[in-house]
Amino acid sequence: MRIAQVSPLAESVPPKLYGGTERVVSWLTEELVRQGHEVTLFASGDSRTSARLVPVTARALRLDPAIREPLGYHIMLLEEVRKRAHEFDIVHFHLELLHAPLARSLGVPSVTTLHGRLDLPDLPPFYRRFPELPLVSISDFQRLPLPPVNWAATIYHGMPPNLLPARLQPSPGEPYLAFLGRISPEKRPDRAIEIAARAGMKIRIAAKIDQIDRQYWAQAIEPLIARHGDLVEFIGEIDDRQKADFLGNARALLFPIDWPEPFGLVMIEAMACGTPVIAFPHGSVGEVIDHGLSGFIVESIDEAVAAVGKLDSLPRADVHKCFCRRFTVERMAADYVSLYRKLAGESRPAAGNVLRLQELDGMAAPKIA
Repeated sequence: MRIAQVSPLAESVPPKLYGGTERVVSWLTEELVRQGHEVTLFASGDSRTSARLVPVTARALRLDPAIREPLGYHIMLLEEVRKRAHEFDIVHFHLELLHAPLARSLGVPSVTTLHGRLDLPDLPPFYRRFPELPLVSISDFQRLPLPPVNWAATIYHGMPPNLLPARLQPSPGEPYLAFLGRISPEKRPDRAIEIAARAGMKIRIAAKIDQIDRQYWAQAIEPLIARHGDLVEFIGEIDDRQKADFLGNARALLFPIDWPEPFGLVMIEAMACGTPVIAFPHGSVGEVIDHGLSGFIVESIDEAVAAVGKLDSLPRADVHKCFCRRFTVERMAADYVSLYRKLAGESRPAAGNVLRLQELDGMAAPKIA
């Protein structure tokens, strides 16, 4: 198939450091190329890909201090897609909202994977205005806040099986728990520190700090680090090479979130390394973690501390098998290709022919798995 992948411009594909959406776009793009498809990637110019790259900006917007208004660059991105749309059998958007009017008049089928949270009050009226837009959710939980829309599938993320090699036995050294992601109130690094402290085990924190979360860092996290001294080590942002050692040598990944997580990529990254996950039951956690096999789903800090004491009951080989069974990039790409063929084979309504909302009620497609 001739497939266009349209990525956000905030990060390169793959991202240099933090960046979940762009990381998934990269994995999917490379696997589609490997499977023999003709893939074009619309992304920042510092992206690395075996697909044909259409560079819209010289570098990722987040890493360019000269960028003050990113919206204009994303409009330029959409114009590039519009001009080349006739070259593709399907256009796969990863942009959330901005492309919706364009998709109606593109002239070729499109699909949109929603990577973010959908429980925001401004989203239901938006999707009522674009009810015909084919959407992919990354977990069943992610769908719940929206009105009836044209759900095409739920497709879980998948990653290359050899990107983070399994560590069936962590390297010798002081045992530690890992926290990986962002320093933000909804990710609850404060809970992670308390769990580790009460379990009497070191915690290593690899996370970025966005400007919006600087106050939370200063007021909530720095004092905890100072209080617990040598038990807490803050590393900062890390890349994939560092991530293999960081996750692979950890006794467990702590995922004590306090928000409706749409997927939680770090959970399958840990599982790929054979590292079990101790997670709170919010968002997609119950869909990703097999309780008692790939980790423990806990309701409180007390339960999380108890779970640390039960980690030896989870063989790391079995954790890795859970990843291989459910979350490889081969499975993800196969799911998307099945969906692409379905959408490309269907007759499309004329531009502007919007289906009535009541006609869409109950149209949610079964999960592709």
